[in-house]
Amino acid sequence: MEISAEMVRKLREETGAGMMDCKSALVECGGDPEKARDALRKKGLAAAAKKAGRTASEGMIGSYIHPGAKVGVLVEIDCETDFVARTPEFQALVKDVAMHVAASSPLYVTKEEVPPAVLEREREIYKAQAAAQGKPANVVERIAEGKLKDFYSTFCLLEQSFVKDQAKTVGQLVHERIALLKENIVIRRFARFKVGEEPAAR
Repeated sequence: MEISAEMVRKLREETGAGMMDCKSALVECGGDPEKARDALRKKGLAAAAKKAGRTASEGMIGSYIHPGAKVGVLVEIDCETDFVARTPEFQALVKDVAMHVAASSPLYVTKEEVPPAVLEREREIYKAQAAAQGKPANVVERIAEGKLKDFYSTFCLLEQSFVKDQAKTVGQLVHERIALLKENIVIRRFARFKVGEEPAAR
C-alpha cells in the first residue's frame, strides 16, 4: 500500500512523533493508522522508561480548586528543563493530575512510599479475613498479595485509574507525556485539602 504524505501528516498530528517515525510505522503496519499509532506508542513508552533515571530539577507547582471551594489541591511535578515546564502539554498534565488528586484522594505518590508498617498491617488483615473464610494457608498468602495490589490502586497516585480515562493509570499518563516531551517527568508530591477534614493518616 502506498503511504501518502497526508497519512503521515495525520499520524504525526495524532501522536506528536517525528515525520520519519510516522512513515516507518505506517510502512511496518501496512498503512493501518490504528496499528501504526499503537506501534509508535510502544516505542515511545520504551523510550520513556530509559529517561526515568534522568534528573528532574525543573517543573512547576499547580493547583486545583473544586467548584464550591470545599476541596483544593497543590501538586509539584518536575521535569528536566524550564523549556518543557512551560509547554502546554506539561502544564495540562499538572492540571490533570491536580484535578485527579482532588477527585481520587490518594495518600501516596508511589507504592514505594507506603510505610512498611502500613503494608504489614494491611497484609495481616487480609490474611486473617481469608483464614476466617476457611482458605488453606497457601491460598491465604495469594489472596493477601492480591488485595495489596487493590490497596495500591486505591491509595497510590501512580497506580490509580486516571479519572478522565479509566483505561489508563496516572503512571501510564505520565509515561505517555515523557514519550511526547522527551524528558523525564516526576510527580514529586501533592497536598489535598478538604474543608473540615483532618489530615489523612499516612
